[in-house]
Amino acid sequence: MTNSSYCSSYFCLRPYLSERDIPINLLCFQVFANGNEQLISRTWLLDPVKTQVSAAIMQDGPNEPWNGEFYHSFGTCSGERAWDDAVKYGFICGGGDAWYSRTLQLLDPGDRVRVKIPGPGFVGLGRVTDRAQRDRDFMVNTPEGEVRFSEVPRNGHYHQQFADDEEKSEYSVPVHRLQTIPASQAIQEIGMFGNQNTVCKPTTPKWRSTVERLKTHFPAHNKN
Repeated sequence: MTNSSYCSSYFCLRPYLSERDIPINLLCFQVFANGNEQLISRTWLLDPVKTQVSAAIMQDGPNEPWNGEFYHSFGTCSGERAWDDAVKYGFICGGGDAWYSRTLQLLDPGDRVRVKIPGPGFVGLGRVTDRAQRDRDFMVNTPEGEVRFSEVPRNGHYHQQFADDEEKSEYSVPVHRLQTIPASQAIQEIGMFGNQNTVCKPTTPKWRSTVERLKTHFPAHNKN
């Protein structure tokens, strides 16, 4: 297939696919001559944030009505994040690359989020109080008042080496804790839901069954 026929087919299919929230995109390249040198530029046809958000909403297998709760994967690999920090200061987060942080944009104030640490299991439920914020701008409450999160004592690193990089920086979402447990007591049972996206909007039967099982471990989840 030639480039022109490929693009033509893509543009014909894109409205049909995008209307059904299928995450498809096209990376376009242009070559420019500068004397004896050639420069290549690239750009996405669609905003990559929107296509990843579609991917975060899509699930494999049969779908069912969404129950109104989001799933968050709180990665603690290599000491970048610490669940104790999240509980103390009230937030969830993601970063190190735009792929890990952009799905946090799915969350709006008032949304309910069930949190899972990959490996150990589910550790709580919270309600979002504000939109995602870049780590260097994120403020947390302390006994002395509001302080920048980067300036308070904390156990995680939160990609501080990327503080000045908009794409790789850590992003945080303020969350009011409805009920949490320590990572050492995390709930993980065979068949429980999991997803590689930092945030997703599950619509699979496995999510419904996971939520029902979690309610037995987190009684407060039934009251908020």
